[in-house]
Parts: sequence; C-alpha cells; structure tokens
Amino acid sequence: MKDSTRAVLGIAVVAVLLVAAALWLGREGEGGGRTVVRMRIWDQSFVSAYRASLDEFQRTNPDLEVRITLVPWASYAQKLRLDVAGGIADDLFWTNLYEDYADSGHLMDIGAALGTQAAREWDPRAVAQYTRSGKLWAVPQFVDGGSAVYVNRELLARAGVDPAELATARWSPDPGQDTFRPMLRRLAPVSAWPYNAANDFQSITLPYLGSAGGQLQRDGRFAFDSPAGRDAFGYTVGLVADGLSPSAADTNTSGDFAKNAFLQGRMALFQSGSFNLATVARNAGFSWGLAMIPEGPAGRASADNAIGVAGNAATQHPEAVRRVLAWLGSAAGNRYLGANGATIPAVVSEQQVYRDYWARHGVDVSPFFDVLRGRTIAAGGGAGFPAALQAMTPIFDEMYLGRIPVPEALARAQREADAAAAQQ
Repeated sequence: MKDSTRAVLGIAVVAVLLVAAALWLGREGEGGGRTVVRMRIWDQSFVSAYRASLDEFQRTNPDLEVRITLVPWASYAQKLRLDVAGGIADDLFWTNLYEDYADSGHLMDIGAALGTQAAREWDPRAVAQYTRSGKLWAVPQFVDGGSAVYVNRELLARAGVDPAELATARWSPDPGQDTFRPMLRRLAPVSAWPYNAANDFQSITLPYLGSAGGQLQRDGRFAFDSPAGRDAFGYTVGLVADGLSPSAADTNTSGDFAKNAFLQGRMALFQSGSFNLATVARNAGFSWGLAMIPEGPAGRASADNAIGVAGNAATQHPEAVRRVLAWLGSAAGNRYLGANGATIPAVVSEQQVYRDYWARHGVDVSPFFDVLRGRTIAAGGGAGFPAALQAMTPIFDEMYLGRIPVPEALARAQREADAAAAQQ
C-alpha cells in the first residue's frame, strides 16, 4: 500500500473517531462528563423557581445536569408538535393538551416510571386530567385553582357597593332572580366597564357554562349547545351588548385587554384565575381584593386546569429522565413553584406554601380554593381537542361581536368542533 493511501486512510479514521467523540460528548458529556437532560417550558417567570429546584436536585445527583429550554407560548404548541414528530424534542416538556402525544406513543408512562404510589401526593383533579386509558402521562406541576373575582375596592366604595354583596351575587337568565347584573349597573357610573364578560375559555366560558348546569363535553363529543349553554352564553353576551363589559372588538384581539383595564383602575370586577395574581399584586395602584365568582342557577362552578411535565418516550436517557420526574413530583422539588406565590403547587402538601406567601402579603387567596368545593366543570380534552378549540373560537368571537345570534353560534360551533376533532 502506498504511503499516500495509508495517510488518507489514517486521516479518515481520525475523522471518524473525532466525529464519534463529538457525538458522544454532545449526548453524554455536555455537562463536563455529566448526563445532560433538557426540560422545555413556555413561561419565563418560572425559570428561576425551576432553576433553584433543579440546583438542589443536582447537588445530590452530581452525575446529572438539567437544562431549561424556554419556548414562548405563542409558538410552543406548533414547535413541540414538529419537534416530537421529528424526534428532536427535549427530554421533558410542559404540556396541557397531551392526548395526541399519549395516543401516538410519544410519552413515558408515569405509573410505570415512578410507581402508582407517586400519584397519591398530587392534586386529584390534576391526576385525573393527565390520566388516559388508565395510565398517567405527565407529572402534575401546578394547578390554577378555581376562578375568582379581582375587586377594585375603591370603585366599589365610590358606587356604594358593599364588597360583602359579592358573596351572595347571583346571575340568572330570569331577571327576577338576577342580582349580579343590577350590581354591575350600579358600578357602571364609576368605571369604564364594571366587568369582563368575553370569549375567555377558562375564566368566563367554563364557569358560566358549569354554573348554568351545562357541560363542555359528554361521551367524547361537545355538548355546550344545550338549554344551559344558551342561558350561559346568552347572559355573558348580553353583558357585552349592554356595555357592562368591554366590546368584543377589544377583547377578541387581546387576551390582556380586561386585565390591563383592571390594572388601570377602569374596571371594577375582573374575573380570572390565580395565574394573574402576581401581576395584579405587583401593578395595581389601588386597594383590591379577591371574591367568589357569582352563583348561577346550578350554583358556582369552576374548572381547575393543571400543567404537567411529560417525559419524552424517545429520550436517550430514560433513567435520568425518570429520576428528574421523581424529583419534580416530590414535595421537596415541587415546593419551589409556590415559594414566591407564582402558582399553586400540584403536590397537595405544598399548597400551604402558596397560601402562606400571600397571607404574608395581606391577600386572602381562599376564593381560588373555596370555589372548587362545589360543582366543577371539566375543561375538556381528548384527541383533536386543540383543533376543536381552533374551530370554535372564531365563531364565539363573532357571537360576542353580536354578528351571530347565540343559538345559531352554539349550534355551528359545536358542529364544527366535533368535525375538527374527528379529523385528527
């Protein structure tokens, strides 16, 4: 063999070895010899809490490093879908609509990974949300709690409305039974908008539908086109039409319009969830508090959405991912998410951490918890649910604009939502 041929072969062998070494280091040694596990989330405000939790984990697991990947909410769902399909998704990732991934075999079975006993520590509603076909597909991280009403006490005082009246406020399609709309009319002279009825799925749609006695889904199909649904949507659309809530021209195009109006002191009552509590506490320049949502014909009702972290079934480090999931689902690992009042931990024993934080800041958060003691309404799910939401949303937008009558809008939205889900 000629020397030149040997040289070429030698260079080729070295190149192959270098590539192999680079791949090995890229997969196993990015953390200086430690196995690197990546976790994807969509909210920047959680990075510091997770970093503190994971730093504690790494101190007792020095062979692992967990890195946080931030993908903004606006592009999160689409990018995750593409990355999972392409086999390049992170080892762990936040999820709230997980069914399609579970059904297609892309998620780790949490019961098999952590044992069935682990779920006993977690919020039962969160466990139910992430259970499908008898298996658990994500480790619950935090829950929203129920919906509550943020109250501008100064505007109520100017209108002569006692905050205690909110505890007995009742909405009803029967004017003789309705005490909530008359209260809003009393608040109208002192505020741009007394309230925030709008096409807001979690904070308005579900509570009103549930408190009317309705359901979003039944037996795998949508069920909001019902007498209860017509009562619920008829009432909230009517509040917008009467000027007691902002125009849908504003709220349809900005999910933050009502929150900003409340923070600017222009809205007296803002119905929303715990996910806005920290923002209100930080930015409201007036005296405010929390109250229960109005009672409906079937009582009060609320959903309790949870966010979970799922394990990627295609991970190259299944044992490392299992260990990280076990930590994130433990009391020690989960309590960091409630320590600064940002959210309600999914580990039940650590939810007091959240309550204590806000108690120290003079905020009684009990409405978020108390509303769930009564009737609850499932927030929906199943394969094709994201497509169904996408199909119904523009129809509801038009309904709130007054361009489609409520009965017609509900019938059309339900028909198109079922069709969109069936196509997935």
